[in-house]
Amino acid sequence: MKILISNDDGISSPGIYALAQELKKIGDVTVVAPLTEQSAVGHAITMKSPLRVTKYEKNNEFFGYAVDGTPADCVKMGVRNILQMNPDIVVSGINHGSNAATAVIYSGTVSAAREAAIMDIPAIAVSITSHDASHFSYAAKTAAYFCKLIAEKGLKKGSLLNINVPDIPDDQIKGIRLTKQGRTKWDDKYEKRVDPYGQDYFWLTGELVRLDYDMSYDQFAVDNNFVAVAPIHFDLTDNDTYNEMGGWNIQDIKI
Repeated sequence: MKILISNDDGISSPGIYALAQELKKIGDVTVVAPLTEQSAVGHAITMKSPLRVTKYEKNNEFFGYAVDGTPADCVKMGVRNILQMNPDIVVSGINHGSNAATAVIYSGTVSAAREAAIMDIPAIAVSITSHDASHFSYAAKTAAYFCKLIAEKGLKKGSLLNINVPDIPDDQIKGIRLTKQGRTKWDDKYEKRVDPYGQDYFWLTGELVRLDYDMSYDQFAVDNNFVAVAPIHFDLTDNDTYNEMGGWNIQDIKI
């Protein structure tokens, strides 16, 4: 199995290293990841400036390719220029911090997998529910498990699996739950502060508000120590509203 790995935390992240080490047990791994952290950049791609690619070593060994761009850039670069072929699967992660529910909109990790899905390549995004994560083994093993399962079962073109794993010891994880993308909102604001020179600056702060309390949704499942696996895609059409607007009689109207 030929596996392309990326992330949004950067190529030096402990999460991507743990993922690569586990996936090397089941396939031929190529790592193409951002040179620096790109958290919450969403699906941005670089258009107005050049990209540079450098070989990156870890523990005095070649580890992968670092791109001074976004996670989506890395997947494009990895497929088109480095591999010069479609891999069997793209795996993005292991992200430091949950990417459940509404977080998928902001996540560079999920966007790397989504870019692969747009290119008709099966993809997985894997995140662990702490920004100071310390338990990567279960998330890495889960990624490997689903790589093998997708190789056997296939995955619908344009779809990806968004996987969130609790940051707890392996023996405390209750199992895997197939879920839907949940609904959350951020109760946030830009906190005003003053720097040593007396100039104002602002820092984003806030709390996550959970709107679903049902085990069929990803955020609630991981809150209850389950691995949440949510199939998602990039078609953002609101079909219910589309059908409702059919009664507005706007089709072919000229204004």
